[in-house]
Amino acid sequence: MAFFSRWWHEQTNATQEIVRNLVHQGRLEFANGGWVMNDEAATHYGAIVDQMTLGLRFLEDTFGNDGRPRVAWHIDPFGHSREQASLFAQMGFDGFFFGRLDYQDKLVRKERREMEQVWRASASLRAPTADLFTGVLPNNYNPPEGLCWDVLCADQPVVDDPRSPEYNAKELVSYFLKLATAQGQSYRTNHTVMTMGSDFQYENANMWFKNLDKLIQLVNMQQANGSRVHVLYSTPACYLWELNKANLTWSVKEDDFFPYADGPHMFWTGYFSSRPALKRYERLSYNFLQVCNQLEALVGPAANVGPYGYGDSAPLNEAMAVLQHHDAVSGTSRQHVANDYARQLAAGWGPCEVLLSNALAKLSGSKESFSFCRYLNISICPLSQTSAHFQVTVYNPLGRKVDWMVRLPVSEGLFLVKDPSNKTVPSKVVELPSSDNPELLFPASVPALGFSIYSITRMPVRRPQARLLQPRPQKFGSPVLSIKNEYLRATFHPDTGFLRTIEVLDQKLVLPVSQAFFWYNASMGDKQSDQASGAYIFRPSRAKPFPVSHWAQTHLVKTALVQEVHQKFSAWCSQVVRLYPGQRHLELEWTVGPIPVGDKWGKEVISRFDTPLKTLGSFYTDSNGREVLKRRRDYRPSWKLNQTEPVAGNYYPVNSRIYITDGKMQLTVLTDRSQGGSSLRDGSLELMVHRRLLKDDARGVGEPLLESRSGVWVRGRHLVLLDKARDAAAGHRLLAEKELLAPQVVLAPGGGASYHHGVAPRTQFSGLSRELLPSVRLLTLARWGPEMLLLRLEHQFALREDSSRNLSSPVTVDLRGLFSTFTITRLQETTLAATQLRASASRLKWTPKTGPVSHPTVPRLDPASITLQPMEIRTFVASVQWKEDS
Repeated sequence: MAFFSRWWHEQTNATQEIVRNLVHQGRLEFANGGWVMNDEAATHYGAIVDQMTLGLRFLEDTFGNDGRPRVAWHIDPFGHSREQASLFAQMGFDGFFFGRLDYQDKLVRKERREMEQVWRASASLRAPTADLFTGVLPNNYNPPEGLCWDVLCADQPVVDDPRSPEYNAKELVSYFLKLATAQGQSYRTNHTVMTMGSDFQYENANMWFKNLDKLIQLVNMQQANGSRVHVLYSTPACYLWELNKANLTWSVKEDDFFPYADGPHMFWTGYFSSRPALKRYERLSYNFLQVCNQLEALVGPAANVGPYGYGDSAPLNEAMAVLQHHDAVSGTSRQHVANDYARQLAAGWGPCEVLLSNALAKLSGSKESFSFCRYLNISICPLSQTSAHFQVTVYNPLGRKVDWMVRLPVSEGLFLVKDPSNKTVPSKVVELPSSDNPELLFPASVPALGFSIYSITRMPVRRPQARLLQPRPQKFGSPVLSIKNEYLRATFHPDTGFLRTIEVLDQKLVLPVSQAFFWYNASMGDKQSDQASGAYIFRPSRAKPFPVSHWAQTHLVKTALVQEVHQKFSAWCSQVVRLYPGQRHLELEWTVGPIPVGDKWGKEVISRFDTPLKTLGSFYTDSNGREVLKRRRDYRPSWKLNQTEPVAGNYYPVNSRIYITDGKMQLTVLTDRSQGGSSLRDGSLELMVHRRLLKDDARGVGEPLLESRSGVWVRGRHLVLLDKARDAAAGHRLLAEKELLAPQVVLAPGGGASYHHGVAPRTQFSGLSRELLPSVRLLTLARWGPEMLLLRLEHQFALREDSSRNLSSPVTVDLRGLFSTFTITRLQETTLAATQLRASASRLKWTPKTGPVSHPTVPRLDPASITLQPMEIRTFVASVQWKEDS
């Protein structure tokens, strides 16, 4: 809808009315309806829901119920996730058609006549909640060969005049009838679909329709001679309706469609990791948008119009929606386009910063000169680095209290930090060997959906910080290098400086873990195939990667607030292994770049963890940050795989986590952005952190993935958890939520004017009167209209995933008086994208081969008792009244 909405707003009232009539008559139909056709590998489910909601709402506002798409339509994304299908089902779609399918999978499906089936897209939600009828289009998104009529097509037009020397009608009709018969052999009903038009073949409608009109008439005339082929213009929804009326029993799919290959040695698994800086910026922007949405909802109109100007969440919402496109967050655009995506995000942050300023001023009662430090990832924040006194507002978008270690770049010195109650909190300035900017650390405690304000004052004392900074490695036989807190200890090899062991002290778990960086040499094509590694394709020239280094220069930093081992592997690859007090995970902050390519070798850099765990060829990855799927090396659940690329053919998208387990112990690594990952041998786990390539992969980008400027250097974090297998879900689920919705830090000089005359400022605030339970996530809290909010609550644990803490059980939320700044006066439950009332929504019913499914009735809505089943998302539109004293 991003393009259509721009076109729509440029049209005259008369043209708009013509279009409305066409939609009302069913002659113009919208498919999918998202703001974009989103990628399915590098996208987080929250961002998918947001962009679909934006597009579908535009259609509803513009065309009413006539404009609501019945069919999901993803004809270009490069592989398809199970969570995407689950979300589509929960949005109310009747079916789903896509174009790209692994070439081996497609051959098998055509033979078995399984090009269309029911996709059971959740292992937790009760069928048919996440069941979605899914069809594979016969020619991707292209017309049949020889039947393309557009400016950039070279096929001959239909010439039906027998007197013409170019007469070809009889030949074309014969060809078409054979084509239709052959295509029909792969599908189960007597209906089949042919897509017309293509990626760059939608320029001349007259050429298309003139030739199609002739072809349809000529083919249908053959019915007089006994032909049983009837051709007509149709739509995805009409085609789906005919399939449903056939009343067949359909096979069921329960896995996903990753990884995708369009030929031998051609695995589209590189884009899982392409442009990692853009992928991180998108994830940070998702966080900032949720904070912006929440404060706009909590404060009401005063967040939009206030002392700082006009604040608005819409520009960032639209920019984030655009970023979900299958050639945006995927990293598969040209460099100047990627730059523009980043520009759109940056432009969207501005109006949200104004909104946050208005909201924080109203809620705190103080009009401060708020400052947003966008460059904390490179230790730059002018206010904290130049001011002798400033205040830090830490906002927590989670539905539970959070304890967070704040890190801010400062100038040298001793700092006094005071909490919202004016009590001194521990703080420490740490000088880092990899940076000229010292950092101030202090622990913050922030209430649910709220903020805490801390005051910082620099004290006039020279060089006071107690720190230990040791160059390593030392001579052989030196004491073991280690860092520890009350829960974990990590030890490092005395000779290599690599991570060697992780211990969980309170559970008496010990696992040898070696972690280091390696790089694959990107193929430029070889005797087997001329396929090169590129923005889309991952193809290493050999299966064994090269080590970045055989050892790391190390420095140890130990203070009361943090323990760190700084590892330098090479001039372009370094890492900080970090432990804070009370932390049950190990934090690995890596910095990679610029990747050297002067040797004419493109490089694809991985972080690899090697353990002795006996994992039997299996590992686990998340689907769009939500449910987890089991993966097996060199295996596909749906067909017998002929593996042509032992590395790239085993890579899967990792949106938030990957783990390996022997059934007793589980090693989980959480990511801070989407990456490609795998387990290429038992006990091993790897994630691709960066790639820089010298040749295009011939899939449409037209330039090598050779990033310039800010994309050259990339910094990110891996969070490593070691648990007993039965307890692991509680750790990785809650930590992933905390990572995604990390606190937002806003600075100010302090001493601002009073917002409410005669009212003392507030230094702490919570938007909730009581915390949400650990299994409940506040997925959405956003403005929906005048005095209306959009609210989504989700159960963030899967069925039978957690038994020790009972977090996989159904949970009930009482919405009455839950929010501190507004009262809910009316509540309506809707489908996931808020396009239909849940009570009146219905979908086409399909019969799966696994047996009939019951269609449960919608329970009566009781705001005092909102029950969530494992992995269930419930969506509400609420009429609200904001409290005057909020």
